[in-house]
Amino acid sequence: MRELILGFSTAFALVLIATPSLIKVAKLKHLVDEPGDARKLHRRSVPTIGGIMIFAGTIISYCLWFPSSYASQLGSNYHFLSALQDFKYLLACMFVLFFLGLKDDIIGVSPSKKLLVHAVVGAILIFLADIRITDFCGLVGVEKIPGWLSITLSLFVYIVIVNSINLIDGVDGLAAGIGFIASMTFGYWFYKNMDLPLALLAVGLGGSLLGFLVYNFQPARLFMGDSGSLIIGVVVYVLAVKMIEFDMLRLPETMNTVSKPVLAMAILSYPLIDTLRVFVIRSISGRSPFSADKNHIHHKLLSLGCAHWQVSLILYAYTMIVVLLTFQTPAHTPNKSLLIVGITAVLLANSVFLFKSPAAPAKKT
Repeated sequence: MRELILGFSTAFALVLIATPSLIKVAKLKHLVDEPGDARKLHRRSVPTIGGIMIFAGTIISYCLWFPSSYASQLGSNYHFLSALQDFKYLLACMFVLFFLGLKDDIIGVSPSKKLLVHAVVGAILIFLADIRITDFCGLVGVEKIPGWLSITLSLFVYIVIVNSINLIDGVDGLAAGIGFIASMTFGYWFYKNMDLPLALLAVGLGGSLLGFLVYNFQPARLFMGDSGSLIIGVVVYVLAVKMIEFDMLRLPETMNTVSKPVLAMAILSYPLIDTLRVFVIRSISGRSPFSADKNHIHHKLLSLGCAHWQVSLILYAYTMIVVLLTFQTPAHTPNKSLLIVGITAVLLANSVFLFKSPAAPAKKT
């Protein structure tokens, strides 16, 4: 527990203290997002390289407070060495994605190049680190997954998670707040299951995001950019897969009451449902699923008259409700759990579209 508190505090303090200097440098070098585009919601220049602090805070806190006593606590160094190997590959992926995102934030990167980099990162995680989904834990009647299907599914899940986090970064504080809730929930779960390295990774990201939120909540003084959303996405992917693949024999009885795949999906319910929804709408309309528009749930809430901070708080509450509901559903019937949580999450997410946006005031002639 000591390492987790120190890891969270270090990441939070680092981001909180160092960010003002980053904002100043970004403005001096004109590394800002200018208003003017019809899709942009801000009305003034805002620096776009906040991902630097999320990246630095997470890595520094993890390296400083990695629980070296972890092996002795388990009576074996197997999990200790496994955690170090996982982080070695994750660190390499984080560096690749960070520089990809930073370049995209500053000068832009073509979609084809982004896809190529994601394929490389996915290959590192799946083939070298072996961080992939191999078991559905009885969900939809499936246990073990064949190797080729495991690889395909894991790559798909990685791309979906990374892009879904990126797509919800459209309102002040939203992506960072959802990322904070997700990382802290993962951190709690791994802590309760005595996997301290993964718990530290989760709370390190959580501390970084909380520090970042101080400057990103409305009115935002700093945007995370792709360099931040990609880092959140890859860490969350690793945590989600590690949760699903967690050895059932290592689970204490008190934590064996919730379906691991259902909980992982519940934690990411908002970005996953919102991304699926806009992709379906775009495809039905004959447009590319990756084309930009204003059909996201947070756009609808804005059109209903909510301020940025209200939109963020509503969607924070939505995420926490879905996660808490998951803990109340039985793990021994994962399909029933998925049905209850899934239907509730979809209905709640789409309930905002039952309301009509107020009519725009008539222009004076």
